Amino acid sequence: MKKHLLMLAIASSCLLGAQASNAMSKDEYKAAKEKIEADYKVDKAQCDTMKDNAKDVCMKEAKGKENVAKAELEQSYEPSASHQRKVAEEKVDAMYAVAKEKCDDQKGAEKTACEKQAKADEAKGKADIKAMKM
Repeated sequence: MKKHLLMLAIASSCLLGAQASNAMSKDEYKAAKEKIEADYKVDKAQCDTMKDNAKDVCMKEAKGKENVAKAELEQSYEPSASHQRKVAEEKVDAMYAVAKEKCDDQKGAEKTACEKQAKADEAKGKADIKAMKM
């Protein structure tokens, strides 16, 4: 999971760096926003084929991916420190929501430990965001 998020962060940083030099037009912004919404619908439809907690995890992943993509789009369209912070916050929130949902597959002490770890990872992510100088 952490490896996946790291790869996502690196890819989005490269994408943002490439797009920051090219100002995004309003039409490009609108098209990108529509693509994000279409991708979310596709991801959500894929989740509908699943059952139980796997479906819940899939839905959290799809929603998190959509929220991160929207925040990245805003950063690309109007680069600012607040948008950069919003991207980081959405990534932390998505990671936490998915991790917490995955904990529901466990029971007893394992579930409690899983939830504590998810909460600790979220707290660390939020602390890292606060420490960023934007």
